[in-house]
Amino acid sequence: MKRTIVGVVVVAGMVQLATTPAQAATKIDPVKALTSELAPGRAVNVRSTVKVTFARDLVTTSDLEGTIGFGSRGATASDVAQTLRYSKKLLRNLMRANPEETEALQEGPIRMISSEDASYVSGPVVDAALPQGTSWVRYGRTKLPASNLLLEVLEPATLKTLLTHRTSYRDGVLKGSIRTSKLAAVSSSFASRFGTRFKSGRDGKISYTLRLGPTGLVERLYAKAVLPRAKGSVHIESSSRYSDWGRQVTVLLPLRGDVIDREEVADDVPYQAPGIWN
Repeated sequence: MKRTIVGVVVVAGMVQLATTPAQAATKIDPVKALTSELAPGRAVNVRSTVKVTFARDLVTTSDLEGTIGFGSRGATASDVAQTLRYSKKLLRNLMRANPEETEALQEGPIRMISSEDASYVSGPVVDAALPQGTSWVRYGRTKLPASNLLLEVLEPATLKTLLTHRTSYRDGVLKGSIRTSKLAAVSSSFASRFGTRFKSGRDGKISYTLRLGPTGLVERLYAKAVLPRAKGSVHIESSSRYSDWGRQVTVLLPLRGDVIDREEVADDVPYQAPGIWN
């Protein structure tokens, strides 16, 4: 039986000194601070939590922790561990539909190493399907895990847009809100997960609080949204922390001998690489 899964960056910022000696204030551009971090071999550590509410008793949550590595265009690789949990009613529904997979997801975290070309998954959700001597299932091209399910502030265009839509900014804490149609027009990660067609009167709204560090880099992000879904809506809360900006890291992919392709065990592993972003 084919199984499907339900689950659902800088050493220093650019500093502009005032042109008159009487002004000692320093201004930092967060977007320039971010783009100066986007280089091969650099990375950031991320910890995030997500809560998705489909209905009052149908809730899934996720904890994610790991490293996201950069290239000149943005995030290009990651090594993360994720744990998924479900409310009692949702868990009962999932157990009826896919008991083995659901049980495996509850047994331990999903480990996933991703590049732009493939994702490698290990953990209880695939262990039973692994031949002796292998530890990973390789999936084809997939989305990289999001550092924040709603607002990917590792994208310069997204960060710039959030700065533009701020309603307040004080002591490094920025607050604002944005309609989903405007976000989908600039954020490739949001568009890939939630689509781009938001009808009039059915446009969702995302509110956010963003804390910037002394160099202009993002330290914390909290976002919440009500997004249209079929005839109803889905509520999402996503909180992320970013640390160790500028660390020198290369995300290493598993050795070929430790890997089996998903197609070889297609009936015994999830159809998509597991993760709430899918």
